[in-house]
Amino acid sequence: MSISRQNLTVIIVSFMSETVIHDCIRSIPKDIKIIIVDNSNNKSFKNEIENKYNNVRCILSENNIGMGAGNNYGLSEIDTDYGFILNPDVVLKSNTIDEIIFASNQVDTFSIIAPIMEEKDYPNYKLSKGKTFTNLNDEPFKVDSVDGFAMLLNLPRLNKLENFSKKKYFDENIFLYLENDDLCKIIIENDENIYVVPKSKIKHLGAKAVNEKYKYEIELSRNWHWVWSKFYFNKKHYGYLNAFLKVCPIFVSAIFKILLYFFINKKKKEIYLYRVLGFLNAVLGKKSFYRPKIKN
Repeated sequence: MSISRQNLTVIIVSFMSETVIHDCIRSIPKDIKIIIVDNSNNKSFKNEIENKYNNVRCILSENNIGMGAGNNYGLSEIDTDYGFILNPDVVLKSNTIDEIIFASNQVDTFSIIAPIMEEKDYPNYKLSKGKTFTNLNDEPFKVDSVDGFAMLLNLPRLNKLENFSKKKYFDENIFLYLENDDLCKIIIENDENIYVVPKSKIKHLGAKAVNEKYKYEIELSRNWHWVWSKFYFNKKHYGYLNAFLKVCPIFVSAIFKILLYFFINKKKKEIYLYRVLGFLNAVLGKKSFYRPKIKN
């Protein structure tokens, strides 16, 4: 079964995203189904979205379950073979979907296929260390991972892998950061293919998915989870010692910056404190429990 607009559903996990998500939705062709999993449990947001867009269904999660679990939730609700994961702060070009559909028929079997960032200085993919790539003809090319803000999953193919027998594609222990790297690593280890399509372009606003008025609280959360997830990812795939050695320099640097900013910049001091807390909780094997202190 090949990708088509009728066999594709877009999944968007949102959290206080009402200021940016409309641009994302409007950039998606109206004949493609969209499921939003809203982690802020905002009934007014759900009503507004579903009344405004005929192709959108909004599911409220009772708790803020994060990106990975939110994506899994959305994917469990679709009846199509392909799920296109998007962040609320991503905007598609008019031909983004069509170029992916065309490319998917030209490449080898794929588990993930993704558009490319229009900002060339900020690639949304990674290649193996030491590997370089020059694409003169704008042909789809294989990569080792793609960023999680725009990735299309081939669900029937993923379901054949033992890792995803329960149809949990993203590691739900990860609340934020690196859940996409974890998925891509498992796919590559199973000798499956991940492609990027240069003719399929997107614009990613970057760290704009949440209403700007919550910027500071979200920054604290990001710093906590960035360090926690980095430790957890490396421990999962390479062992505890590797994780400790790789992430410990971030911990030491954060301690130094707490001392540096202790009396001169309270906000920066607190941001680095949250990095330390994320590290300590990961080292102690605690879950990624921290949630932004935001109410509707």
